[in-house]
Amino acid sequence: MWNRDEVKGKTDRVKGKIKKRIGDLSDNDRLRGEGEADEAAGRVRETLGKGRRKVGETVENIGKNIKR
Repeated sequence: MWNRDEVKGKTDRVKGKIKKRIGDLSDNDRLRGEGEADEAAGRVRETLGKGRRKVGETVENIGKNIKR
């Protein structure tokens, strides 16, 4: 299951793609740059969230194995 960071990261990536496309269509460099920055930040946050989830799953599995 996704965590908050993964969801926010995906949202930021989509928001960035939309801004970038609007910037391309309107020839607005500032908006295009904001879109690229949002997209990059979203990728980082999503990756952080995936890492946290994997660590949590591993800790959970270790706990289950210890209980056996």
